Amino acid sequence: MDPRKERTISALLRAAEEVFRDRAEVTVEEIAERAGVAPGSIYNHFGSKAGLHAAVVERALRADRGHMDQAYRPGRPPIEQIYAAADEYLAFYLAYPGYFRMLAFPPEPGQYAAGQELADRLAKSVDEQNQRLVTVLRKGVEAGVFREVDPAAVATVLWSAWNGVISLGWRPDALRRNEDELRALLTTATDLVAHGLLT
Repeated sequence: MDPRKERTISALLRAAEEVFRDRAEVTVEEIAERAGVAPGSIYNHFGSKAGLHAAVVERALRADRGHMDQAYRPGRPPIEQIYAAADEYLAFYLAYPGYFRMLAFPPEPGQYAAGQELADRLAKSVDEQNQRLVTVLRKGVEAGVFREVDPAAVATVLWSAWNGVISLGWRPDALRRNEDELRALLTTATDLVAHGLLT
């Protein structure tokens, strides 16, 4: 790819990530100004503001999948995969806080520049990642390591708890937690569920 084109695309994606992180209602001109390029560059490289927004969401999904791939490595016992998933989810947040917020706390579908289709794709991808946790829990039950539970319900509880704990990292008040505190809280949340799962 032409280096100039690559720089422009990279600048647009960075700018879009920054503005879409805080709100969905933004203009093409605002993104272009932040990127230091002409508004026409958005249309040239992404077709529309919706296309740029979709590219940003796709990058967020790829980053999340990459971290979860590390957690769910084959051969790792189910209980270790659960702890690894919590660790990798926090690592994803620390590396990409804007992406994390985009996936964990998305805006209303009508606020997406790319509309309902993008909102549905995002929800489907997040659900696919959660299904990996369901699979781990189901395998643990089948192996007799975990007691009989509803794997989908437990996965939802864990995922929701992790989202809640990690969201303390961006509170603007005295309840804000730093990286070490978030890690300790995630371990506590995972401990409570994991020990309750064991036979």
